[in-house]
Amino acid sequence: MTLLESGEMYLETIHVLSKKLPVVRSLDIAEYMSVSKPSVSRAVGLLKDDGYITVEKSGFIYLTEKGLAVAEKIYERHQLLTCILTGLGVAEDIAERDACKIEHYLSEETFTAIKNHVESHN
Repeated sequence: MTLLESGEMYLETIHVLSKKLPVVRSLDIAEYMSVSKPSVSRAVGLLKDDGYITVEKSGFIYLTEKGLAVAEKIYERHQLLTCILTGLGVAEDIAERDACKIEHYLSEETFTAIKNHVESHN
């Protein structure tokens, strides 16, 4: 099954929250993403069914290896694109928002070319 943009966003959010919090719960995700608890519940169910996350009886949510791979990929894209946009003079809040939109649609080839270009000019 192909992971949609919203699924990638949830995985990235779980990844970011897991760096900040000792455990990640549905409520944390809902607050971070400014979405309803039922929306999170539905997404968590789908991501669990597809093997991207595990959910303990306590409600704690963890990325599987498969989920972590996707989350790290999206997070790397987000960080690099935000950096490029702010480097071009885009306000940080706008750069964050735009990077969040762009990160899901770039092909692997294009992102790799952008990354290699940035790395070769640093």
